[in-house]
Amino acid sequence: MNKARFAKPVAVAAGVFFLSTVPALTRAQSSPTPPAEIPPKTSPPPRATKAQRTTDIFAGLPYTEDQKAKIGKIREDMNSRRDAVIKDDKLNPEQKDAFLQGFDRMERSEIYEVLTPDQKMEVRKRLLALRHDAQKGQKEKKLPQPQR
Repeated sequence: MNKARFAKPVAVAAGVFFLSTVPALTRAQSSPTPPAEIPPKTSPPPRATKAQRTTDIFAGLPYTEDQKAKIGKIREDMNSRRDAVIKDDKLNPEQKDAFLQGFDRMERSEIYEVLTPDQKMEVRKRLLALRHDAQKGQKEKKLPQPQR
């Protein structure tokens, strides 16, 4: 019996509270907020061509016939994978770009594994030089231009 006595006033109090907040809720809904501005999508920066992506780092290295054959097979395999992704209509452009970048990384790492230790050292030197140039370019962009 005590529970019933307690439940009834609580239910009444909850109803009064709810009814007092309903007008505030309906007023809030009646004044629509303006839609948030969606910034226009910018196109991603142009991708480097396949030749720029892979041959810049590996260009000029003396390959053996065995290495040439293995590298040719790696490139064939990656090109077939790239073609499959490009032709896939289920993927949006961002997904396609992510797949293509992943294939580029895979191709470079597989080619790197085919190289001799001396060739690997040369590739590392080239990568360090590219990174140094990129960092130098970023620092130049951040420096304020002198006013004339």
